[in-house]
Amino acid sequence: MIEIIAGTDRPGSRTLEVAKLIHSYYQTIKVPTTILNLAALPLGHLTGAAYNSKELKEVGEAIARVNRAKGLVMVIPEYNGSFPGALKHFIDYWKFPDSFEGRPVSFVGLGGRFGGLRAVEQMQQIFGYRNSFIFPQRVFLMNVQKIVIDGQLQDPFLVDILKTQASDFFKFIRALESEGLDANAKLSGTKV
Repeated sequence: MIEIIAGTDRPGSRTLEVAKLIHSYYQTIKVPTTILNLAALPLGHLTGAAYNSKELKEVGEAIARVNRAKGLVMVIPEYNGSFPGALKHFIDYWKFPDSFEGRPVSFVGLGGRFGGLRAVEQMQQIFGYRNSFIFPQRVFLMNVQKIVIDGQLQDPFLVDILKTQASDFFKFIRALESEGLDANAKLSGTKV
């Protein structure tokens, strides 16, 4: 299963709309995906004292989904020249190395003039630091407020790019799995 993470807790965001589109592209190639919507998680209840707390059931279940995922598709809006604080807050609760080490990660940036470029590059630094496998085909959706209307991407060229990314990311995951380099093989101790 591939987890598509809608990387903001802002209600009514284009991020969730784009995550749903990406989900549909994976469905057309028969690759199972689910959407992990940060807006549906009780992130406001997280505090430093909450680390490893049993009371954070929904957040713990979301992290377990991340840890089981064959790959992650990070759909990241750019807020103030970076990614949303809610996304960083959520990631700070992930378990190392389980959530990161050897986990294939793909990126889609959303924004205005630069299409979330800064947000994606900053997020890549986090995943690179934690030894994830970063898929090189990034997609940047510029002026997202104008190109995503009623949940549909208006630019056929960008639709094709996102579909290609989905197909190629799945191949990337399979290639890592075939050599036992993926996170789930490392966690289970499986060797090729």
